[in-house]
Amino acid sequence: MMTAEFFKSWFLPGVWITVQVTFLSAALAFVISFVIGLARTAPSKIVRILAGIYFEVFRSTSSLVFMFWIAFTVPMLFQIKFIGMAAGVIALGMTYGAYGSEIVRGALQAVPPAQREAGIALNFTRVQRLRRIEIPQAWPEMLPPFNNLLIELLKGTSLVSLIIVADMTFAGNLQRLVTGDSAPVYTLLLVVYFVLAFLLTRGMRLLERRAKAKLGQAPPKGGLLGGLRERGAIDAVTGTAGTAGTGGAK
Repeated sequence: MMTAEFFKSWFLPGVWITVQVTFLSAALAFVISFVIGLARTAPSKIVRILAGIYFEVFRSTSSLVFMFWIAFTVPMLFQIKFIGMAAGVIALGMTYGAYGSEIVRGALQAVPPAQREAGIALNFTRVQRLRRIEIPQAWPEMLPPFNNLLIELLKGTSLVSLIIVADMTFAGNLQRLVTGDSAPVYTLLLVVYFVLAFLLTRGMRLLERRAKAKLGQAPPKGGLLGGLRERGAIDAVTGTAGTAGTGGAK
């Protein structure tokens, strides 16, 4: 039976730790995403190769094993001791940063070549082209996949419970071991993860709308149905457009 003491002493503090790990890991992953993503599009071949090595290494390794390595192996090899949360944040941030770098690279390469050529014609440096032309146009295209990556990162934070970080998954497992109540504990965890993911998604979509509005790409009023009405797709589906077209043909 889940008591008030469990929520006060373990679960609610565990939710807060989960939120902290999510945002700290996301901040680190965001920085790495741009550093490696930009490096993979750099003119220098050596820089591209080094960035590609980072991407391949962290894409191909387990974030859980890497977390264990930081938490338990690094202190033995280098006499550097990390607290559990720091080990989790570093492992998740570096791993998901590798995935995020592919989002950055793809979005930058999707910018029309004519835009880059215009920057070159204006005698912009590489940094100026990125800051004034390429990143502002690529940013709205990065946000939907970044949203998906952020949700995956949130779910991945449950791994820190395995290195004795008292997040909400750790609290749930502890409660299950004490009381044997598997169903209510894991149902509660599923609901809380869903709520957190939903809130993150709403925030990212708001950010996406604002980014597109700055480029004059604000979504139509009324959401998807509004967009369909503007394109006349609903009329086509209901047959209105087809009837009008037939009448015109006659």
